[in-house]
Amino acid sequence: MKEVMEIFLNIGVRDVIDMAIVAFVFYKLFMLIRHTSAEQVLKGLVVLLIATKLSQWARLYVTNWILKNTMTVGVIALLIVFQPELRRALEHIGRTKLFTKSIMEMTHEDLSDNIDEIVEAAIYLSRLKIGALMILERETGIGDIIETGTAIEGKVSSGLLINIFIPNTPLHDGAVVIRKDKIMAAGCVLPLTENPNLSKELGTRHRAGIGISERCDAVAIMVSEETGAISIAMDGKLSRYLDGKTLRAVLKNAYKHENDKPLFRWNWRQKDE
Repeated sequence: MKEVMEIFLNIGVRDVIDMAIVAFVFYKLFMLIRHTSAEQVLKGLVVLLIATKLSQWARLYVTNWILKNTMTVGVIALLIVFQPELRRALEHIGRTKLFTKSIMEMTHEDLSDNIDEIVEAAIYLSRLKIGALMILERETGIGDIIETGTAIEGKVSSGLLINIFIPNTPLHDGAVVIRKDKIMAAGCVLPLTENPNLSKELGTRHRAGIGISERCDAVAIMVSEETGAISIAMDGKLSRYLDGKTLRAVLKNAYKHENDKPLFRWNWRQKDE
């Protein structure tokens, strides 16, 4: 008890700051992997670590040797398994104002006009049950995705977006990528999500939209070819069956300036058809 008291008495301001930094980092890491497959892997590694210490305490030498070697290999496996999460973390750091200027910076008027055009196109395509996939670039550049499609670099307008997705036209397959007030490219190829918990009814269009939102901070808008339902994906989370008013509010909130208060609070959830 005396030793414990001495430890607490010797804790200084720097120690408190040090512990606060470590606690903050661990909290951010936990929030980053929460509700992902990496969370289950981390739990498994914790169980292995506890089992290793217990085997050492119980003097189970063979078991302890096996677990120690498993943990050594596990460190390498950890880097491989957590690669998507590590990439997202580094991209999040790179998006800070210290390192980059936001590519989302637009006047409120221009931003509002862009959103109105996108929502108008989504509603029209939904009414006619024309499949569509629109990717809105935010702070993380997705030039590699743009290069997979056909360059357009035209001003955002509902008419142009609708014409791109009309069936049997050269560019109706694939995704349209929008950067600021420009439609940069159409027919772009996106990475598919590997999330095993998604509904089996979700097709390639929705899985591609979720996939790009897992990889970066882009917003994906999908229109179902079968039902005409409008969906949106952000940060790897999918919300479906949006009407025009809700879609507009979600987009305004996604593109709000950092100093503004949220324009709309949306509880993300996945709905199955």
